[in-house]
Amino acid sequence: MDYKKILLRFGEVGLKGKNRAFFIRALAANVRRALAPLGSGFSVSTPYGRIFVDLPGPDCLEAVIPALGRVFGLVSYSPVAQAELTMEGIQAAALEELRAGGLPQTFRVSARRSLKSFALNSMEINRELGGFLLENCPGLQVDLHQPQRVVNVEVRPEGAYVFSRVYPGAGGLPVGVTGKGVLLLSGGIDSPVAGWLAMKRGIALEALYFDTPPFTSPRALAKVEKLAKILAQWAPVNLHVVNFTPVQRSLLERVPEDLTITVMRRFMFRVAQALARREGALALITGESAGQVASQTLESMLVINEVVSLPVLRPVVALDKVEIMDQARKIGTYDVSIEPFPDCCALFVSPHPKTRPTLAQAARAEESLDVQDLVAQALAGLETRLIKSP
Repeated sequence: MDYKKILLRFGEVGLKGKNRAFFIRALAANVRRALAPLGSGFSVSTPYGRIFVDLPGPDCLEAVIPALGRVFGLVSYSPVAQAELTMEGIQAAALEELRAGGLPQTFRVSARRSLKSFALNSMEINRELGGFLLENCPGLQVDLHQPQRVVNVEVRPEGAYVFSRVYPGAGGLPVGVTGKGVLLLSGGIDSPVAGWLAMKRGIALEALYFDTPPFTSPRALAKVEKLAKILAQWAPVNLHVVNFTPVQRSLLERVPEDLTITVMRRFMFRVAQALARREGALALITGESAGQVASQTLESMLVINEVVSLPVLRPVVALDKVEIMDQARKIGTYDVSIEPFPDCCALFVSPHPKTRPTLAQAARAEESLDVQDLVAQALAGLETRLIKSP
């Protein structure tokens, strides 16, 4: 079948009331961005209630299908045959669609008419088209409940569209519509999943990695870059790399061992907030899961949060490790995350960290530190690179 258009459906985006047009424009822009690496000739239009992609040729469909699957905000999408606004035109297109890829044993018709001036309503289209297909396809049977093929028809002002293949979309909201957030991206399993979930809610990512040479290997940084590239399959990611070694050395020398991880996270949050203000981000995003490790108890979160005023989003806070691992496999980050190149959090955790630190304890642990100078040193060595889809 020679498809020239793809019909894109959105769900939550369509419920945004007066902001609906803004969300649809953002979604259409993200569709164009997803298709740009595939070449020129694509055209994206936004008639009411739908988005259409005009294809430059039939050979590009195989590459377009997976590319659209990585656009947040799309619920589903289908290659469609466009027919004349007559029953004869719809019947001809539906017969070709039904036969494409081999005639099924059972089918049903599902029509939707938004063009109210069309001669038949949705139920009448179903009956007439179903009868026509039965007459022209010997052995074919109707199954309204579990058909092997559903022939869908949309009758719209700009034309009639026939399709039977429906691909699931990523769902959520278009990346960027809810602002930017700074993702504290480590080389572990949790933070890339948190970043992916944040993007699904429309948040563009400024990813921040704390590099600690020579304590951590260059391969640990390369691992984080690979994780950022996987996330960039859904939307471009700015990866900011901070030289955290001066901070780390000071903490090892001056902070009690059982509070090192707590104070280290407080410094990470301070640096992340400074970056957020520089980049116009409105929140910090972490991969913390409640109770998973010492720095992720509620008491630790309270003490760590105390140094920042921006909201801290924790998309995986209520998931257990197995659930997070399953999600990491789904989005393709798991195999990279388990590569044996630990980040600074894994290297410097105390054998017996405090699980219920207090604000007073953290303040005393930082008394001998020049907090502002250490944060400034970290930011001075910051490097930024734009990560795009490979």
